[in-house]
Amino acid sequence: MLSFNKNYFGFAVLIFCIEVLIALFVKDCFVRPYLGDVLVVILIYCFLKSFLKLPILPVAIFVLIFSFTIEFLQFLNVVEMLHLENSKIAKIVIGTSFSWIDLLTYMVGIAIVIVVEK
Repeated sequence: MLSFNKNYFGFAVLIFCIEVLIALFVKDCFVRPYLGDVLVVILIYCFLKSFLKLPILPVAIFVLIFSFTIEFLQFLNVVEMLHLENSKIAKIVIGTSFSWIDLLTYMVGIAIVIVVEK
């Protein structure tokens, strides 16, 4: 079950770097809000597959459920509930604004993962 896969790890690092560049330098209405969300689920998937030798579909479904959970925590304003509104890290990791469109972008990202993997 545990094994290191350098290819998945390399993709995870690459996507992470792209996400950081998007966060720092892109202030548009498409790449940052939509492409960034598509990429984040691919990043999480690649990171998990870097260390876990598990079938594609269970990992993809787990990542989708995890992403949906984070999004619904945003809906519940969990950052404020935990009194972390002054924590920049908490606001970045958890997020602060729920969006139904984000759920769709997560599904698109996981669909890309499944298509590419198959």
